[in-house]
Amino acid sequence: MSDATQVKNGAPESTSAAPTPPDPSDFAVQIADQVESFILTVTEVAKGDEPDSAVPYLLLEVSQLLLAGGRLGAHEDIVPDERYEPDLGPEQGVEEADELRERLASLLDPVDVYSEVFDPYEPRKAPVACRISDDLADVVTDLRHGLAHYRAGRTVEALWWWQFSYFSNWGSTASASLRALQSLVAHVRLDQPLQELDGLDTDQELGEEDELAEETGKIMAEEIAGPLGLRQGR
Repeated sequence: MSDATQVKNGAPESTSAAPTPPDPSDFAVQIADQVESFILTVTEVAKGDEPDSAVPYLLLEVSQLLLAGGRLGAHEDIVPDERYEPDLGPEQGVEEADELRERLASLLDPVDVYSEVFDPYEPRKAPVACRISDDLADVVTDLRHGLAHYRAGRTVEALWWWQFSYFSNWGSTASASLRALQSLVAHVRLDQPLQELDGLDTDQELGEEDELAEETGKIMAEEIAGPLGLRQGR
């Protein structure tokens, strides 16, 4: 008979307690669930199986992720258990991130590039060109890093990483892409012409408003409404 069992009233009884399921009301569980949901949905959208729903799904998922980010931001500072971050081994997910980036860029063309001001509190800061595909791939990379700690049982380390990277990178990146996605939907729903950054790419700097106007061309809303699954306003 195994050492792990004892006979009681003629029936074997395990002496090892069954693992306690995670409390669904636990803060870490809720954040991890939202992170996993975001990664899964963005990965599925990037496959391009339902291109008509791409932009609405991304708008919804980024909005929900930023709710989790807001909770992390409002939470008191999370202090990791160890002074140095535990080694996760060889870097994971590089190829997956590149593939995700490329798939999203193809799916969102020609509305992938948008202009953004990094810090709204820096006066007269010129906007820069960004890509929604780059943003979402970078956010997924940050979130996966924390998720690796969470799945390894290092819950505090995972929360610390998600909170730290929310402030330092993925929070502002996701916020910028949300603004672009919301603006895209608004242009179509309100039946307003959408300005295209004609030939502009992320290695160029944008100038003042009048310079930006010279760079832009016109794309009517109906040209992108169908492919991106958006309904025009009346």
